[in-house]
Amino acid sequence: MAALSAKNAELMDQFMRAQAEMQNIRRRSEEEVSKARKFALESFAENLLPVCDSLEAGLHHQDQTVEQIRAGAEATLRQLKAALERNRILEINPTAGTKFDPHQHQAISVVPADQEPNTVVTVLQKGYSIAERVLRPALVTVTAPK
Repeated sequence: MAALSAKNAELMDQFMRAQAEMQNIRRRSEEEVSKARKFALESFAENLLPVCDSLEAGLHHQDQTVEQIRAGAEATLRQLKAALERNRILEINPTAGTKFDPHQHQAISVVPADQEPNTVVTVLQKGYSIAERVLRPALVTVTAPK
């Protein structure tokens, strides 16, 4: 009886330790998820700061020619696109003749064209995806079925 009582106490101790360890693991996991959510945008925000700086610098220069303003806007756009790409935000910009994909494209109109049916004719607005998930589908015109 004493041996069974000792074994029972040992098993109860192991059970209590396992329970405590599981609670610690759960608490640490919740803290890590909370930190990940809290700081998820930090890297993205850091990548956008140079774009903001460029826009502000461009607005401070009063006597610029149209060519200088255009060159500055193009450089700032390149910075923005690079920041988006570093954060896995990619353009969805199908070329003419690309097969219509309802998962990435949204057909705005259907037009008769000398192309294969259900293919992209023009892109009205680029779409964007992040990590294989569509943020905004590309708005396209597609060819009518024959």
